[in-house]
Amino acid sequence: MEQKIEDRIIELETKLAYQEDTIEELNQIVTKQQEELSVLTLAIQKLHEQVKQMTPSNLVSIDQEAPPPHY
Repeated sequence: MEQKIEDRIIELETKLAYQEDTIEELNQIVTKQQEELSVLTLAIQKLHEQVKQMTPSNLVSIDQEAPPPHY
């Protein structure tokens, strides 16, 4: 009986060690993804500001455009 309990404890400790490694690896992945998301969010904000600051086009809007000659 003693041997079985010791074997179970060793098995549980082994599983726990693997789980701790997996959790640490997943944490590193999530941290890296968060950093990448932050960079992408900042890039999108900059692009949004650039688009807002663009000068209007010299093209006439659809409302101001003359109808085609066949009308």
